[in-house]
Amino acid sequence: MALLILAAAGALASGANAGERRSEPRPRCLIGYSEFRADLPTRFANFSSRRACVVRADATGRREMAPSLVKDQYTWTGFDGWSPDGKLAVIIRGWESPQNAAWEDEHKEFRLTEGWLVDEYLLDLETGGLTNVTAVERVSDYNSGLFFWPGDPSRLGFQAIINGMSRPFTMNRDGTRKRDLTSGAAAFTYGFSASPDGARISYHKDYQVYLADADGSHAVRLDTGQPFNFSPQWSPDGKWIMFLAGEHYNCHPYIARRDGSGLRKLADRGGYRGTVTYMDVEDFHGGSSDVPTWSADSKWVYYTAQVGPSVELMRVSLAARTERLTQSAPGVLNYHPRPSPDGEWVLFGSNRDGVRQLYVARANGADPYPITHLRRGWGAMWPHWQPGGK
Repeated sequence: MALLILAAAGALASGANAGERRSEPRPRCLIGYSEFRADLPTRFANFSSRRACVVRADATGRREMAPSLVKDQYTWTGFDGWSPDGKLAVIIRGWESPQNAAWEDEHKEFRLTEGWLVDEYLLDLETGGLTNVTAVERVSDYNSGLFFWPGDPSRLGFQAIINGMSRPFTMNRDGTRKRDLTSGAAAFTYGFSASPDGARISYHKDYQVYLADADGSHAVRLDTGQPFNFSPQWSPDGKWIMFLAGEHYNCHPYIARRDGSGLRKLADRGGYRGTVTYMDVEDFHGGSSDVPTWSADSKWVYYTAQVGPSVELMRVSLAARTERLTQSAPGVLNYHPRPSPDGEWVLFGSNRDGVRQLYVARANGADPYPITHLRRGWGAMWPHWQPGGK
């Protein structure tokens, strides 16, 4: 697909020292993210160093969240999301036995049937109270992807790995009444989310995208003709579903309407493999998936693409008007774009200073500045804007 690539207003401001030039106040809402070591000798050591943190979007007030969860050896935490009102943080807490980690390193694959305990907690920012909702009426020792069901504050969604297979579940707000939405189908189901009105769900099963009713019924595969389809995401207005499609390590943003019609390729990632390595030692998993995201007004999709020797921050309109938002030095990797809830800013990761840091820029890429200041050997990734913050 031939696309017109335009230079956004802020593109030339994304080089060195651009963070010193800003004409408007920076936002102060919280951003949740994860910090970790990247330079320890083994994958296991780096992975288990992860900690859930928050920092204000003006780069002040950094602090670790729920430190009580990592008192035991080999445990880690990560920041996994927010409640719709921004008063609760979703904290994932994991533990893996060193014996299982050694087996995985030797065989170069995950063994998710033993040696793990991963749960999702809700952290009340005002009281500090922690609730392990996935431990209530437990269905799995490996739980992830917790989210608040749109339009229904009494309901949560999450993913549970059972007998090595990931499945989408719902549960009550207090962790009770867990229910498998795929009726135990023997296929790895991931990327689970609900539409903004809460009436529909999407997920990818064995790398094919499915759309279904909220209770899991009437599931229909969205036939793209591609072998690899990944991470479906609803537009905030609920009219579209966006996902990656193509070959593994060579896939691109596609969209379709809510009912699966109108499928089309929206942009091209220019040969970008689409994964971000987050440690400086061998990682058999290959890194973190770098997936596109919607703007709050559903008019843009933010993504990253290979442009010459660098991976640049991009955005594309629904009419396929593409803008390049960064002009990086050779070899720089920009990744994980996250537009702000008010549409004014974009949050993203970059290794432009030689360290995996987080940056905030205007929505068009102008005036970027770092919000983390980690030293070499560390990294910050997987950020989440606090809803309702200013």
